Amino acid sequence: MTTRISTSSMFDLALASMLARQKQLAALQQQVATGQKIVTAKDDPVAAGAAVGLDRALAELERLGQNANTVGNRLGLQENALALAGDDLIRINELAVQAASDTLSDEDRRSIAAEMRTLLDNLLSLANSTDGTGRYLFGGTADDVAPFSRVAGGVAYNGDQMQRSVEVAPGLFVKDTLPGSEVFMRIRTGDGRVDAGMAASNTGTAVLEDFGRTSAGGWNGERFTLRFTAGNGYEVLEQGGAVVASGTWQPKQDIEFGGLRVAVSGQPDDGDELEIGPAGTRDVFATVQALIDALEADVVTPADQAARRNAIQAGMRDVARAAERFIDARASGGAQLALVDDARELREANSVTIKTTLSGMRDLDYADAITRFQLESTALQAAQLVYTRMQGLSLFDLLR
Repeated sequence: MTTRISTSSMFDLALASMLARQKQLAALQQQVATGQKIVTAKDDPVAAGAAVGLDRALAELERLGQNANTVGNRLGLQENALALAGDDLIRINELAVQAASDTLSDEDRRSIAAEMRTLLDNLLSLANSTDGTGRYLFGGTADDVAPFSRVAGGVAYNGDQMQRSVEVAPGLFVKDTLPGSEVFMRIRTGDGRVDAGMAASNTGTAVLEDFGRTSAGGWNGERFTLRFTAGNGYEVLEQGGAVVASGTWQPKQDIEFGGLRVAVSGQPDDGDELEIGPAGTRDVFATVQALIDALEADVVTPADQAARRNAIQAGMRDVARAAERFIDARASGGAQLALVDDARELREANSVTIKTTLSGMRDLDYADAITRFQLESTALQAAQLVYTRMQGLSLFDLLR
């Protein structure tokens, strides 16, 4: 069987060879120009798909970095606000100590109250701090409105109790700023577990000097009423009204009962009372306002003076608890800021690993590419030479 090869077939084969070489050469030229060995997905479909996944991972790391910047900024602003609020409480305590002095006149105390009122306004302003983008720091997740506002009788909290968790690195979450209810509201009074106070209806001059739990313990959370009787006597009543202890007392010496202790100075009238039991809660604004009210109140009788002294001492105790709460909140925020720093290191390490992997997939080996480029150039030149010589082949040349 004879196989015939037509002239057109030979030309087609030669042309196809040259076009293939030109196509390969063009692809190599594009790789050299871009520095990438995967210019299009068809160059290496498997590697191209893997590279797209790694690109998405890098984009996710960038997004997490933006999250970290945002929450880090808010936590930093929370730290600044709480530091300033703590300074205000230190000044309020100094003013309360000053106001407790018997050498001051009523006008002096009113001047102190005026400065306290300014500090109270500043506390409210700090509690309504924003992050610079119009979002409030202490509103919880309801941070689009001011979390605190003045209402009849005090300050109301308008936020919620929620605290965001923000992802700042793969699988690593950081808590956003604390809700204001946890920082400025619901602060324990007294010593944090026990609180005591003289009854507002007292007519004597008794002043509560100290209170707490006894070293022997035994208090089970009950509330008691200590009632003063004639001849420096006293009786202790439980909530049901039954007398559980009685005796006589000495000024500034501990009276112990039910695992609790109190020390009183001054001279109570027969029937004056003292309440002691589990500590309640109060917001810092109410605490400062109570101090202001005590300093601005008219004092006429010795009983009024004793009531003012009791109010100032109670206010100082509650200011101390509020200051402790601010310190705890700053410590909590500082721990979250440390996590933000840890997350940055984790993101950077992951980014380096991903970029190294991508480089191995995409970056061109120039030595190999240039060698192949020269090889393809030589092959193209050979194909062109063959094509040129084929053009000279003709049957008529043999007949001459």
